[in-house]
Amino acid sequence: MNSKKIVIIAIALLSFTQIVNAQDPEFYLQKARQRLTEGDCTRAEISYNTYKDLSHNTNKEIERLIEECNNGTTMSGRTQKDYFQGYEKNQNGLYYLFFTQNKGEKPQIGDLLEVNVCCIINDTTLLIPITQNIMKLQDPAFAGDLNEGLAMMHKGDSASFIVNIDSSFMHLFGQPTLPADFKSTDVMRFEVKLKNFYPEKVYAQNFANDVRNRNAERAAKLQNDYPDETDMAAYELANYFVKNNIVAEPTESGLIYVVKEPGNGEKPEVGKLVTMHYTGKLLDGTIFDSSVERDEPFQFVLGVGQVIPGWDEGVQLMTKGEKGVFYIPYYLGYGERQAGEKIVPFSNLMFEVELIDFETFE
Repeated sequence: MNSKKIVIIAIALLSFTQIVNAQDPEFYLQKARQRLTEGDCTRAEISYNTYKDLSHNTNKEIERLIEECNNGTTMSGRTQKDYFQGYEKNQNGLYYLFFTQNKGEKPQIGDLLEVNVCCIINDTTLLIPITQNIMKLQDPAFAGDLNEGLAMMHKGDSASFIVNIDSSFMHLFGQPTLPADFKSTDVMRFEVKLKNFYPEKVYAQNFANDVRNRNAERAAKLQNDYPDETDMAAYELANYFVKNNIVAEPTESGLIYVVKEPGNGEKPEVGKLVTMHYTGKLLDGTIFDSSVERDEPFQFVLGVGQVIPGWDEGVQLMTKGEKGVFYIPYYLGYGERQAGEKIVPFSNLMFEVELIDFETFE
């Protein structure tokens, strides 16, 4: 699987969500634009006034559009020339207009960008509502690509970009042809605020830290809420180790990992795809799942919560080619929940595992 697709999958729970900062003035500026496309002059003016109160700035374009709206002039009545008023044009045909422009570093190809973004066509069609998103800065796919504009921005910048509608639908939205509702002369505009940016590896590590903290909080809560079940599970594990002459130290979380066959020393990084073989058992030897029996290795993105906490922690302890056994207390597994027919609530789990392969950051 392509590594770019994996990163997108790994951060899917955070991407494409409509969460905005209520104290962000740019949100209200974009909201005013949205209201104007709907012909709602009053609410557009309310949003714009909120923008002014928060930012202590004004926006002449929005003020003009609100005045036109109040005078009965719709945004759909604007001429082609009106759309480009105030914009500059780069050598590849990208039109850009900065509302806020800072100094400092700019994102590099491959960086992940935290943005507030919306997309409007002809000031009448809201294609993408105001959305908080994670975007990966990529090499431009065509002259005047949105990525050219994103690469011009600094942290905290707000800008508007007018792009070629045909090429954008094809390369950014994956449409083979321009949808029937639009034509090649329509004006596609992206409103963007760049909140932050960082290398993919840094994002993956930060995300993994958040997951690890949530897992630790969950484990602590389970042990606090179910003291009797926790004592029983601890006794069950201790008794199993005594009977089977297993001597091993648990990690701080309570996970126990026993190496059976060492690997080559290379460890996987969080945020990357790992390929595993495993056989999952209860402590009484009951097998509840096995990729080995299916002859189908299991793949997941490490450290981002796609598997139970004991796995996310345990695989990070392994090296490529290594074989071993995870002994996972119930609170690092499925907790108080039933999982399938064989895993009852508060079950300790044992996994015979092999780390077959993993991707690395470029």
